[in-house]
Amino acid sequence: MRRLWLIFAQTVTVGLAVLFVVSTLKPDWVGRGAPVGASVVALREAAAPAAPARYASYREAADKALPSVVHIFTSQKVRARRNPLLNDPVFRHFFGDGGDGEPPKTAGLGSGVIVSSSGYVLTNFHVVEGADQIEIALSDGRNLDARLVGSDPESDLAVLQIIELKGKDLALPAITLGRMDDIAVGDVALAIGNPFGVGQTVTMGIISALGRSHLGINTFENFIQTDAAINPGNSGGALVDSQGNLIGINTAIYSRSGGSLGIGFAIPISLARNVMEQIIATGSVTRGWIGVEAQEITVDLAESFGLPDTSGALIAGVLRGSPADVGGIKPGDILLAVDGRLVKDPQGMLDLIASQKPGETVAFRLRRQNGVVDASIRIGKRTPQRRERE
Repeated sequence: MRRLWLIFAQTVTVGLAVLFVVSTLKPDWVGRGAPVGASVVALREAAAPAAPARYASYREAADKALPSVVHIFTSQKVRARRNPLLNDPVFRHFFGDGGDGEPPKTAGLGSGVIVSSSGYVLTNFHVVEGADQIEIALSDGRNLDARLVGSDPESDLAVLQIIELKGKDLALPAITLGRMDDIAVGDVALAIGNPFGVGQTVTMGIISALGRSHLGINTFENFIQTDAAINPGNSGGALVDSQGNLIGINTAIYSRSGGSLGIGFAIPISLARNVMEQIIATGSVTRGWIGVEAQEITVDLAESFGLPDTSGALIAGVLRGSPADVGGIKPGDILLAVDGRLVKDPQGMLDLIASQKPGETVAFRLRRQNGVVDASIRIGKRTPQRRERE
């Protein structure tokens, strides 16, 4: 009996060993597969979805905005200085007029955004600056001529209007304008344009910062900073949110090589809309002016003047006969507020004064020596000044 028991025990042991080896090396031989996703610790795993999962995509935003972004082609005649001898008919008879009479042209390339179904296109001023001829290429393949409605060099914005709208061409895909109040740092942003002339392109990034100024790009600066790739040819194109709404006009990049380094700047739609509506209504942009030269208050200046902080703008000069001069502002005054709104620095002062309507009388608050002075200034009209670009 004992012998039978030993034989049985050995048989079971060998059988279990064979079963273990087979189930490990050839699990299909025993009708079951190896465990999937096995872990050495207990983990919480999501259940298999009932339908295939949809990966994150911004195709709907792109589909919504792409038809509204156009390519802008410009040409400019090269105006060479004419030799006075060419005006002499005898000289021209023997030597000709020096050529075929048709001056050579230079070509430019940029982007723009259709903001109205009636054909208005918003772009950068530097895209169309000096252009003699402007052509708009739509995403559906149509090429249409356009005219310059007006421009604002100080904010680097321009408004064009397509002039060949007939019949079915009247239906233009105008973009939806976004709201700056809904935009925050970290939001997804898409940049759409025609970089390097390769064709319509969409790049993605986030809003890196808001209210960027003191960059020396434009006179009036309040840029959206984004790391969505912006390259030459993107200028004037659209910066849109994740819903495909226009939140900015791509304008400039910070780059040492000429290509994108992840620091791009766009004019916010709030500023662009204000400029655009003024240009469409009057052909130009009207801003306030009082005739002062301001200087930033440094820590050293604040200490020497006995100021509590560096906020405000130091009046370094006053133009004789200007609204500021008439209103009693003097060099050495520190401008603290305009129309009840605090002045942070000279750029902020410029923006606040420019936003005032010429002809209106506005309250100014200044610090003079050890006291605070209130003055009423009748706002003048600012003469547009063109900023030279490097």
